[in-house]
Amino acid sequence: MELISSAERNQLFESFAQDAFHLELRDDYSVPDEDSPFTNWLRGETVDYSYMESWTRLIRRVTRQGKTVRRVRVVTEPHTSYIQWEYATTALNEEAGEEIRWLPRHHLPEGVAFPVGGNDWWLYDDRLLAVGHFASDGRVLGSELIEDPDTVAECVRLRDLLWSAAIPHSEYKL
Repeated sequence: MELISSAERNQLFESFAQDAFHLELRDDYSVPDEDSPFTNWLRGETVDYSYMESWTRLIRRVTRQGKTVRRVRVVTEPHTSYIQWEYATTALNEEAGEEIRWLPRHHLPEGVAFPVGGNDWWLYDDRLLAVGHFASDGRVLGSELIEDPDTVAECVRLRDLLWSAAIPHSEYKL
């Protein structure tokens, strides 16, 4: 399996025409001993959010072009520290133009099965998947590009189902 880097995956935002959708299924994306903004947040220290600037600039640009960028975060309750951190930073994503919804895992529609090995994925224009792969310690390994019509169609169906079941960020409370 060939993987592209996060930077290469972000280049896909330059070419999609209408909609980019991200399904997040992990309760932790951090490396435990990483010296990062998340670690600072855990310690109650001041956090420098400038690390998000390249992402928020990109999202502002594509959403000003009339494109949509959406996410559903499927989360376990009670929430992990990382999910609490994501929740605390979601306003920055939304200010840039993303639409984010939350779906508690115990509220998943009955019979939901996650395609592509239960990994997270980005779906671009209902035609291209960038499936995330992670090491056991949470480190991002890269994304696998998939254009198989049957796999993409299953992800489109799941996206629509979960988007309608999920709770908008403004209404979801930790």
